[in-house]
Amino acid sequence: MTRSAAYIVIHETEYPPCGVPVSLAHHLLHLIPRELPWQIRESGRITVEPDLARLTEGEDAFGNPVAWLSLDTPHDGLLVRAESRVTVIARELPKDEDSPPWERVRDSFRYRAVARDSEMLDAERYLYASPSAPRSAELAAFAAQVFKPGVPLLAGARALTELIFKTFKYDPDATEVGTSVYEVLKRKRGVCQDFAHLMIAAVRSIGLPARYMSGYLLTDPPPGKPRLIGADASHAWVALWCPEQGWIEYDPTNGIQPDLRHVTLGWGRDFQDVSPLRGVILGGLAQTPEVRVTVMPEAEYLERAAKSKARVSE
Repeated sequence: MTRSAAYIVIHETEYPPCGVPVSLAHHLLHLIPRELPWQIRESGRITVEPDLARLTEGEDAFGNPVAWLSLDTPHDGLLVRAESRVTVIARELPKDEDSPPWERVRDSFRYRAVARDSEMLDAERYLYASPSAPRSAELAAFAAQVFKPGVPLLAGARALTELIFKTFKYDPDATEVGTSVYEVLKRKRGVCQDFAHLMIAAVRSIGLPARYMSGYLLTDPPPGKPRLIGADASHAWVALWCPEQGWIEYDPTNGIQPDLRHVTLGWGRDFQDVSPLRGVILGGLAQTPEVRVTVMPEAEYLERAAKSKARVSE
């Protein structure tokens, strides 16, 4: 029987009232999970308060669901809420030894005489440097610790995942959104976004395509404690392209390959391509938005909703 897991994902971004109205706001939203062979999006809806916005939905250049939000009416405070129901289906992962030597994959992109099919042409978009994932000799040397001569591509990817997981410390206070991968490499600490950018930059620096995966991770509350609403966060991991196997995913923050606990929003060259919410605001005061994320098994969500309804009716 195929293993699967159904989740409710709620992502809220709020700019609290500050007493100075915003006169104009335009935002780009990546908040609805992507439809995939291993992920079924049962529903996905974005709501905005105040209810004055124009919301246009479509796809970005990478095929991810995207929404464009426009507010041209003065408003003080903004709440963007996305609620989705998704079912994640278990995938059969290829064996490391069934992948070609990593140098052969590198060389296939290096020589222009090699014929490229549509999958390889798509993979080539993720071969070059991007704003948050540069290419350099220093980063290539980091990757070379595990991508030794003749190592199968997927064995190298797994080893690099484990290297980052074992030698870097998760520290939410160590970095900011704009912290470079060189600083992360030097300090050996950061968050999932940093570790994903570092791994992508390292493998691109040795000539291999890698893309940034954006989404969510189901986490477990402490033993005996209830799951806290809004206490989760967005998550990031990595996918490497392998001939005949396609895109294979790795989570260097947790030292694992994504399975049933990872919900995929979308992908791009780096975080900037799939930022959950970004845009421009005219007016108001400088604010850091409050972000609240909840990832919950659907059965648990329905049970909580039923108990809440029962309490109200008493």
